[in-house]
Amino acid sequence: MNQLFDRLQNELKKKNINLSYQRLKVLEYLTQNQCHPTVEQIYTDLEKEISTLSKTTVYNTLKKMVSEGLVRIITIEDNETRYDINTHDHGHFKCEICKNIFDFDINMDLVLTKGLERFKILDRNVYFKGICPGCLSNSK
Repeated sequence: MNQLFDRLQNELKKKNINLSYQRLKVLEYLTQNQCHPTVEQIYTDLEKEISTLSKTTVYNTLKKMVSEGLVRIITIEDNETRYDINTHDHGHFKCEICKNIFDFDINMDLVLTKGLERFKILDRNVYFKGICPGCLSNSK
């Protein structure tokens, strides 16, 4: 397996989280498909391999991983929740044509938060929407 999967598996063990086959498969899926999938995408892809998998199991697994800080929720669109295995600070760009989401580096410490000095910030996200280079070249 890859190093990210091994590291996250160890984190789950340290936190005494039951490492069921289904949970491990969801974790493995996220590490191998870093495309910011939805629950529906994860469920559809994994149910081919695990006939006993339920969508509720996928939801509950992701909820647990989010609460433990192993996965981030991203909501670029109001009607869609996606999951990101990369929990380090970074931004997201969603292409309006192909609907793919791309990560980009950003220094969150340089993002100005003037006017929020008395607030406790729990989550910081930077989202951009537009057209990716692949779709731009296809439209010419």
